[in-house]
Amino acid sequence: MKALTYEQVVEAFRERFKNTDVSSVEGTLAFQINIVGKPEGIFYVEIKDGEIHIEPYEYYDRNAILIASADNLIKLINGKLDPVMAFTLGKLKVEGDIGAALELIKFLK
Repeated sequence: MKALTYEQVVEAFRERFKNTDVSSVEGTLAFQINIVGKPEGIFYVEIKDGEIHIEPYEYYDRNAILIASADNLIKLINGKLDPVMAFTLGKLKVEGDIGAALELIKFLK
């Protein structure tokens, strides 16, 4: 399988969350996603006012940073890797508000 590019990872997140109902989220949830390894990059996921935004930028006023390889991020959003197991095995690292990260993870189910 050909290695993914940074842009493909960001687009995969946009596609996965395109029709996700986030109306139950009160306030703002914001996450910076750090892709480690090849490709490397940073993007953010923001849930605000019933909408989800995914953009290829850093997000400084965030609840948490999620850190994983591109392969593991794709497995997470495609349901091939359980988020809790990924965290337990060190395939997904979280810096910041773990509770907020769990809020994002519930939309992967």
